[in-house]
Amino acid sequence: MLIGIPIYAGVDLLDVTGPHEMFSWADLDVQLFAQEAGLVTCRGGLSIYAATRFENAPAFDVLWVPGGDPDALARLIGDRERVYLDFLLKQSINARYIASVCDGALLLAAAGLLDGYEATTHWAFIPCLTERFPKVKVVAGHPRYCLDRNRLTGGGISSGLDEALELIQLLKGTSIALSVQQTTQYYPRPPVTSDIPEATSCPVPPVTVPLPRRSA
Repeated sequence: MLIGIPIYAGVDLLDVTGPHEMFSWADLDVQLFAQEAGLVTCRGGLSIYAATRFENAPAFDVLWVPGGDPDALARLIGDRERVYLDFLLKQSINARYIASVCDGALLLAAAGLLDGYEATTHWAFIPCLTERFPKVKVVAGHPRYCLDRNRLTGGGISSGLDEALELIQLLKGTSIALSVQQTTQYYPRPPVTSDIPEATSCPVPPVTVPLPRRSA
């Protein structure tokens, strides 16, 4: 059971490392992949290492797509070579689950992998889905995660922890998910309480999504 996480420059650190921590305690195989192997600088300046290039990646059982900086998303979505988007399409073919955290949902949507599905994302990026990807059904209420058939999407950044526990429960059962919760002591009680604002515009610069390549 391989959970593959395709990373990129400007990726959000917690979207990758938080779920990675959860998955590791469930004894799931989690690997990072990138267009070029090596260190990848995350949003905020820290770097993480991807040992394998996209072209050498095996088939994933779970495709886990992290969010990132809006300019990074625009670069990936608007790439005329469609390197990242085509990799998502390739890995989605045999994946048991296709998942995203935060604004990683926009990458799935740009690849056409959320068409006809209910999904959620970070509150600030909901206008991106509603305005640019009308085939995606955005769920109301800002849930921490949303499961529609084999599509699992998460809300903003920290939601990836809840979403990871849901995936663990789906793959290995409730008892393992409970064990991971206990081991990581994931019982959040934040010292502050705020309301989620309503976003009115998409923070990702407008780009044209390249059409998929036609097969020969």
